[in-house]
Amino acid sequence: ARAAAEWLTELQGLGIEDPLRIMNVCGGHERSISIAGLRAVIPGNVELVPGPGCPVCICPEEDVYEAIQLALNEDITLVAFGDMLRVPVNVPRREPRSLEQAKAAGADIRPIASPTEAVRIAESSTRPVVFFAAGFETTTAPVAAMLAEGAPENLFVLLSGRLTWPAVAMLLDSGTPGFDALVAPGHVATVMGPEEWEFVVRDHDIPAAVAGFTPDSLLAAMYSVLRQLRDGRHFLDNCYPQVVRPGGNAIARQQIDAVMDVVDANWRGIGVIPKSGFALREAYAAHDARRRFSSYADESRKRVGEMPPGCDCAQVVLGKIYPNQCRLYGKACTPRKPIGPCMVSDEGACRIWWSSGMRENVWEGRDKDAAHG
Repeated sequence: ARAAAEWLTELQGLGIEDPLRIMNVCGGHERSISIAGLRAVIPGNVELVPGPGCPVCICPEEDVYEAIQLALNEDITLVAFGDMLRVPVNVPRREPRSLEQAKAAGADIRPIASPTEAVRIAESSTRPVVFFAAGFETTTAPVAAMLAEGAPENLFVLLSGRLTWPAVAMLLDSGTPGFDALVAPGHVATVMGPEEWEFVVRDHDIPAAVAGFTPDSLLAAMYSVLRQLRDGRHFLDNCYPQVVRPGGNAIARQQIDAVMDVVDANWRGIGVIPKSGFALREAYAAHDARRRFSSYADESRKRVGEMPPGCDCAQVVLGKIYPNQCRLYGKACTPRKPIGPCMVSDEGACRIWWSSGMRENVWEGRDKDAAHG
């Protein structure tokens, strides 16, 4: 395999002078790009645009609110992936704004790293345990496996799972996608197969490449899509062949299909995207937290479920603006005191940019109308 430096030389030798935008869907890719400083070394006419691949950022506010209310009002233990504990919702100041604040108010809320931890906690407890399972295909597959293999009777799932590709499809169908090529997420392709991304080339004639998380794999994918653009020959390239195989992980896909239906789903700050979410099938209704407990789903949450006032996180998620073009970035909103979900998660572009040293807010310097465009 070629080293990153070799791919960079190849990329710089393509001689492309037109301004081009490559969208990287995945938060993990954005982290690798920022940590490695790839934006500083690729040709200046090539822009890398972070896309909608942050599950914490797009988890609908009503789902986070429901989890908070369940934890506060029911005699349960609530477990969730660590990032979800700090996601804020819009409520009066006297009420807990996040799962972290609900925990401080006395609710039994615990961060976990994997579904096996949820099983272990349920097995050692006499109380109901609710697993607030937010995430994309990569985290939804182990949740499906957990249920398919037989979860403890006292373990319930509050599911907020999403598929990655429909958000990209929505951008492309909008007619103004804002990018010329796509770098697709390697870990999602590992589970679901690279074929999920063929629609980008087939339906929209936009080059795409699946990448891993190392600079060499990312640069290989960038080289591939830029060369495709130069040569006018567009296809889906697999630049992560060590892990990504045709058809993906057959067992994981079978378990997802057995346990879950694909449904229309709401994305925070974006709205409902058709066939973009997971719901538990009837056969697993006994483990569905929404059926087991009183409903704390507040319909008005869907109306307030945009981003917090002044927060441009939805524009960042859709690749319309860069993180430091949000009016709150680094001012009211920092990792210590996040206002929008993009500053909460290690997968969120705002948090990634801040952590990699990008502290300058350039909102004042850009066209104010772009914030709403």
